[in-house]
Amino acid sequence: MSKKLLLLLAVLVGVFIYSKNDQNVEVLPQPALPTQETLIQADRFSFRCDGRQHCSQMTSYEEAKFFLESCPNTKMDGDNDGIPCERQF
Repeated sequence: MSKKLLLLLAVLVGVFIYSKNDQNVEVLPQPALPTQETLIQADRFSFRCDGRQHCSQMTSYEEAKFFLESCPNTKMDGDNDGIPCERQF
């Protein structure tokens, strides 16, 4: 009888220790996937003013928008509405 009692006690102590350790496990949040907006913002950091002025020199609308907003002497917004290269993009 005492062997069964010791075995039961050992099992209960093991369960108690396991449950205490399980509560201390920190669940880390999953990293968020990048959204289209964050990708566009990341692209904006890769652009730099390098003297290009015309729509024909741009490879994307985001690039043209960056140049229009950030670089001097651009010629990409003929009607001055803040939208660059309207015919191209």
